[in-house]
Amino acid sequence: MVIASARKAVSGLLSARSRMVVLKSLGLTILLFFGLWFLLNNLMTVYVIPFIEGWSWLVGILVWVLGAGVFVAAGFLLAPVTAIFAGLFLDDIAEHVERVRYPDDEPGQGVPFGPAILLALKFGAFVVGANLLALMLVWFAGFGVIIFFLLNGFLLGREYFQFATMRFRSEDDAKGILKKYSLEVFLAGLIIAAFMSVPVLNLFTPVFASALMVHLHKAVSAEAASNA
Repeated sequence: MVIASARKAVSGLLSARSRMVVLKSLGLTILLFFGLWFLLNNLMTVYVIPFIEGWSWLVGILVWVLGAGVFVAAGFLLAPVTAIFAGLFLDDIAEHVERVRYPDDEPGQGVPFGPAILLALKFGAFVVGANLLALMLVWFAGFGVIIFFLLNGFLLGREYFQFATMRFRSEDDAKGILKKYSLEVFLAGLIIAAFMSVPVLNLFTPVFASALMVHLHKAVSAEAASNA
């Protein structure tokens, strides 16, 4: 069930809709980092450089540190921030998967704009938090990789599956089916975590994860209906 859902998600990964979501999310992320650099550069020019303009060497160091700092931050936060922006377009992916793969089924209802923003921020926060924790455990405990997969698998699996189910169910019903199929959701989350660990490919994580959970929700719904 989980492997079949993952295969279906991978098969549609390079569709025009998926590429568009990634490009829009990546573009917004680049604009955000450029805007951050522009803002910090102007703040330094107005409030810092006038006091040290006689020390050209110090000005040069500060400019270099600012540029390097933004570059390092962009490298570390590129995927999480892209995931936040991509979270705003998850309904587009889910709707596309439902229409193409399940044309005879009733389409789901999109998440309202406010909850969609909250969901996107939660996705990004989960990714950043889990990676920071894993990074600390690499230095202090030596098993950060294991924690990375287990924690991301648990958190991302639950959040993305709940997103997929709430297109068709109430929040209480979504929690009920999540509890019933918690193992399948966790295994799917581990696949998402593995996908997210691959550089460049991780930019497609929100697209892959949302499609995977749409397929998984369809599979467990069909199983639940057959057992009823």
